[in-house]
Amino acid sequence: MSGVENLARVPELKKKLLWTFALLAVYRIGIHIPIPGVDSAALADFFANAQNTLFGIFDMFSGGGLSNMSIFALGIMPYISASIILQLLTVVSPELKRLQKEEGEAGRKKITQYTRYGTVLITVVQGFAIAAGLESASSPTGAPMVLIPGMGFKLMTVLTLTAGTIFLMWLGEQITEKGIGNGISMIIYAGIVAGLPSAAINTVRLMTVGEITLFVLLFILVFMVATLAFIVFMERGQRRIPIHYAKRQMGRKMFGGQTTHLPLKINTAGVIPPIFASSILMFPATLAQFSSVQWLQDISSFLSPDSIIYNLMFIGIIIFFCYFYTAIMFDPKSIAENIQKQGGFIPGIRPGARTREYIDKVLARITLWGAFYVSAVCVLPMVLISNFGVPFYFGGTSLLIVVGVAMDFMGRIESYLISRQYEGLLGKAGKGR
Repeated sequence: MSGVENLARVPELKKKLLWTFALLAVYRIGIHIPIPGVDSAALADFFANAQNTLFGIFDMFSGGGLSNMSIFALGIMPYISASIILQLLTVVSPELKRLQKEEGEAGRKKITQYTRYGTVLITVVQGFAIAAGLESASSPTGAPMVLIPGMGFKLMTVLTLTAGTIFLMWLGEQITEKGIGNGISMIIYAGIVAGLPSAAINTVRLMTVGEITLFVLLFILVFMVATLAFIVFMERGQRRIPIHYAKRQMGRKMFGGQTTHLPLKINTAGVIPPIFASSILMFPATLAQFSSVQWLQDISSFLSPDSIIYNLMFIGIIIFFCYFYTAIMFDPKSIAENIQKQGGFIPGIRPGARTREYIDKVLARITLWGAFYVSAVCVLPMVLISNFGVPFYFGGTSLLIVVGVAMDFMGRIESYLISRQYEGLLGKAGKGR
């Protein structure tokens, strides 16, 4: 609370917060702008029966854009899918790996440019599939969703959805540059949080009509609080490796002799693995549900969120991306080299290659437990959804994203305030001299 009181005293931070909230407000306004040619009443009837399906998950990540069939219906997921593809190609492509490591800022800009091209390509494919699916689909009452079907509607839908996704990608970049926090994560966070009030009202309505008992509702609330506390506890969890620095004499002064630690987070990858896993599983299943082909419908039934196959694939992809993203974000070799250059060592471990192997071994072990934790948080609420009909906003993936992004957001604000306090102290010291 003391940090909140200091926000008004830091004009730069206040400006960044205003930029962030203003850009998120633009995103929320765009959610309610529909694409032309769609019957909104038939669409509302269709999504009223699709809350606990893959459409419900996709609608959660798009912030309600899919249920409104708005210009932001695809959300930011095509950009995330393109990022997944580029990061996978970076591992197998020497050229992309050279751009990422050797070219520095210029190489990263080139990879970002390739990601944007991939986003446009994925958006065009998904937009055409959605347009074709809307033409062939109908509401539960039999009313068609498209007022005037044809190639004109398909082209208009593809153009509108592509422009909306590109604009949303630009909004995320502006939040990252001018605001606070990661723009893509903040957009997903805003979409999930915006749906929480309606999900809570819907749950209370289910209790009033007798579909959910008071005991079940209390159990859900206790489970949510326990899951929230567990997520915060695990996100704060660290494995601290002790590092000792030998004493060195330079001239007449003695340096070193300190003891510190190397903190390794249990969940180094953060909320990226469940987002990537959801993106990979939603894309083929959503196309299958829009189609009337029988074998595609069978695929859709196998990939329903309450099926064992879906959950097993979900867990497997989460574990894979936990290790994959940790390997990208954390390089034991460079850390071991930096420790050796600074005259440090881990007690009982030789500097150099042995230190790298030890750090890699510890990181692999805690990443496994972190992957199990993320999988448990994301999959266990699926049981509640299938058994009690709980809205997807109460699912583990959404809670993990909300808590993770909120903790990162508050951490950035706290770091900014601390840095300004140090700048103030240094300024007063300079004036004193």
